[in-house]
Amino acid sequence: MNLTEKQKRFADAYVELGNATKAAVEAGYSEKTARVIGQENLLKPAIKCYIETAMNKIKSDRVMSATEAVELLTSIARGELIETVVAGEYTVDKTPDAKTRMAAAKEILKRYPASDRMLNAQIRKLEADADMAEYNASLNRSSSGVAEEISFEYNEERVINEED
Repeated sequence: MNLTEKQKRFADAYVELGNATKAAVEAGYSEKTARVIGQENLLKPAIKCYIETAMNKIKSDRVMSATEAVELLTSIARGELIETVVAGEYTVDKTPDAKTRMAAAKEILKRYPASDRMLNAQIRKLEADADMAEYNASLNRSSSGVAEEISFEYNEERVINEED
């Protein structure tokens, strides 16, 4: 991982803060460009790897994993959690403030850059494009001198209509 000193400061601040814009400012980037730079930095493979490595180093039984965060969100959605609240001489069992708990879980999830859904979709598309190019190349080699190219299109509307 060849990161600049500023990129290392950004990654360390991101692990601590969980906010790309604030991490960019703390690392020394301009406040005017911090939001854009922060998002761009999170897409760079070397920085993502550095952040993931740092998160794995601090990971322990006391730090909630992404799976636990999803489980927490599920239990909140199902209303399974009960909180004991002391009000003067009385104690009351009530469901916790879901907004606060969900916000905390989302903050934890933001610190795991490997769960970037858009990046995973882009990788799947690139792999499909590579498979298609490889298939076309094999067809071109095996055909009798006739170069042909095959492209696949997925027409969702047509598939839905055919199923009816």
